[in-house]
Amino acid sequence: MGETDPIIGFRRNKKLYQPSDEILSFYRQTQESERLTTHTKGQLEFVRTQEIITRYLPAPPAVVLDIGGGSGPYACWLAKAGYEVHLVDPVDLHIEQAKEASNQQIDHPIASISLGDARDLRFSSMSADAVLLLGPLYHLIDKSERLLALGEAYRVLRKGGVMVAAGISRFASMLDSFFEGRFRDPVHRDIVQNDLETGYHRNLTDTLKYFTDAYLHRPEELGSEVIEAGFQHQATLAVEGPAWLFESFKNYWTDPDLRSVVLDLIRIVEAEPSLLGMSAHILAVGTK
Repeated sequence: MGETDPIIGFRRNKKLYQPSDEILSFYRQTQESERLTTHTKGQLEFVRTQEIITRYLPAPPAVVLDIGGGSGPYACWLAKAGYEVHLVDPVDLHIEQAKEASNQQIDHPIASISLGDARDLRFSSMSADAVLLLGPLYHLIDKSERLLALGEAYRVLRKGGVMVAAGISRFASMLDSFFEGRFRDPVHRDIVQNDLETGYHRNLTDTLKYFTDAYLHRPEELGSEVIEAGFQHQATLAVEGPAWLFESFKNYWTDPDLRSVVLDLIRIVEAEPSLLGMSAHILAVGTK
């Protein structure tokens, strides 16, 4: 398992991307490794993202690059399913956590885990069957930087390969604030106002629940960036749909029968344009 040269070939970075101090501080203070497993909203995000990925990925043992793969929840899941998975992330803590998680499944380890930059990948052109960008695009504020990351995904994909990119909805912070009752804080009101006007989420407080530097996409904007990078756009889909906005969701999710109903209903409206922006996360799927 390499920190240096993933086994499928690479090209050397000119300069390793370093997230902003704000982003690094946020991820070093929060337990991203637990977010998708310990909270109902995170569990919904994880299950739905897995479902959509499974729908589009080629069969194992295809080569999958999990770029911005964090602590490795998706990489570990795919490795267990028989895929050859290479995880890249710019946060040192995430790399340590991903290695630990991989070591816990000794019969199905992640093929390689390395620090890296989504905009300058250490992989050969046309060396992967699929690329996941489940984190990079919303931490690259400038469109030009997002297009670089998408362009790198396009470069490393083989012809016919699939790319799945995640975005945070432009309206997520506003909707979350309605749910959590955070508008009593005038600073937070200003953050949300700026999100809606510019898409640039900037948390100038020490309050971790207000997230960190991010770009929030309009659903149609995420799809258009995928097309601009050269991909054939297959779909833009809601991950959580509107379910995460309701207190009753927690009760539904803990009941296996009602959980199935919730998931069925989300699938029905996952591509509905009038509802896409209500989902906290959206996924754009492209093919080369």
